[in-house]
Amino acid sequence: MRIINRSPSEWRLRVESVDDLWVLANAVRPGSGFAMLGERRDQTTAGEAGGRAKQAERKKMWIRLKVERTEHQAFSEHLRVHGTIEEAAFDVGLHHTHVVDLHDEVVLTAHPSLPQVDQDLLSQSEAAAAHAQVALLVVEHDEMILFFVTGRGLRESATWTMRGGGKRGDIRQSEGVAASFRGTTVHGLNEQLPPDMPLVLCGPGQARDRMMHALRQAGHQRTMMSVATDMGGRGAANQVLSEGLAGELLAHHHMVKETALLDEAWRRISTGGAVAYGMASIVGAIEEGAVETLLIAAEVLRDSTGGAWEAAVENLLGFGGEVVQCSLNHDAGEQLTGLGGAVALLRYAR
Repeated sequence: MRIINRSPSEWRLRVESVDDLWVLANAVRPGSGFAMLGERRDQTTAGEAGGRAKQAERKKMWIRLKVERTEHQAFSEHLRVHGTIEEAAFDVGLHHTHVVDLHDEVVLTAHPSLPQVDQDLLSQSEAAAAHAQVALLVVEHDEMILFFVTGRGLRESATWTMRGGGKRGDIRQSEGVAASFRGTTVHGLNEQLPPDMPLVLCGPGQARDRMMHALRQAGHQRTMMSVATDMGGRGAANQVLSEGLAGELLAHHHMVKETALLDEAWRRISTGGAVAYGMASIVGAIEEGAVETLLIAAEVLRDSTGGAWEAAVENLLGFGGEVVQCSLNHDAGEQLTGLGGAVALLRYAR
């Protein structure tokens, strides 16, 4: 996200990644103002032309909506914002839908000001833009899975599978099948990844090191590292994130911090440690000044009846606590749903 201009009540933004669309889906609330270039049919240009019906012309204009709702799917490149037109060349008061894509410039307004949790989310998105996206390839003998690590999720992109061969029969034939499989995957990675995107290879056994060698031979100059994991599949990708196995390459990604904190919460729950979950328990801990870090799904924070969670967060910040607005678009985030969307790491056991 690029923040072009900001004031207490108005933020002008440019969308630069699919993560930014997720951020906007949470920050653009019912009743707020949302403006960008859009198109409407000018009915005054319709009519009869040469005995045939003339279709109304579409005109591009600046359209500001009073927001009713948003629609967004994880990792999609579109966000739909529905509302009624407050400002436009014509059709004021009618319904309109803005379709927000990558690189669009938008203006978000709220009175008297944007809620602090929304300002924080937008600012975090701007900071995340400074960190490069990283690809993660889970390598096994007969299967390779490519993931993209973004600031707000773990997105599976492609899978290459070796069907038959390579597991039995003549060793020379097996090695030839395996080499051909690596070559196919290298070709696929050339099509999937920009030349400068860092790549982490992970998985059990030595297959990842052979794959690293194949990539080097194919001329890949990108930053690459090989990381051993206890398992394959998506579990290997989650292990890299939760245990920080990629070191500095992923250390600054918001999702890595988020995953590590959530794993710490699950550990404390299993051992009876300093943790609280359930709204009543968390709010009580906040009022005691016991909460060090609150991990809460961004959607849950904004959907609570009467703004109860937002009031609790404001109270927590007054006590010097930290709030981490979590995405549900990765495995650790999905587990948070089972606890009602929030869990708190405490300064001491209660």
